[in-house]
Amino acid sequence: MLGSKHQISIKIFQTMPSRHLARQIVMQTLYEWDFLGKREIDDFDNILARNIKESGIDKATDKFIFDLRTGIFKNLEKIHQFITENAPEWPLEQIARIDRCILRVGTYELVFSPEIPPKVAIDEAIELAKTFGGPNSSKFINGVLGAIYRKKEKEIEKIKIKLPDTKKSKKNEKEKS
Repeated sequence: MLGSKHQISIKIFQTMPSRHLARQIVMQTLYEWDFLGKREIDDFDNILARNIKESGIDKATDKFIFDLRTGIFKNLEKIHQFITENAPEWPLEQIARIDRCILRVGTYELVFSPEIPPKVAIDEAIELAKTFGGPNSSKFINGVLGAIYRKKEKEIEKIKIKLPDTKKSKKNEKEKS
């Protein structure tokens, strides 16, 4: 028989918005995976399968979780690079484990998931930090992800400047004709 604490956590899982729940499950799985010193994706998948089963989520949320998992692992080295570049005073190993896991999810969504608005990626990471992190975690997460976002926006602006203005190009072609 399940204990009352376990029953409460399942009820909380079932009332959360599905994408928020997905982020939480992936973050908690990353935390356990990191805590156990695991480095193989199969280890992560075993922990994730158990966490998904316990949460009782729907198939759509399950797909979002799988997409997060795949994206994070596919880009893990780059994600770590973004974090270390934007938290230069904090070597990755010295960042609190929970903050590191939240930053992995937030950085993945911010940098590699164009379908997730940047404000949503940052806000969701801050909410995870408020729920699971220490007293200053949300400020730290906000600072690191904010720095990543500002650099990303500068890169986008550089690209826009280098691209020819198609309206002007078409206008010039018509004038030449």
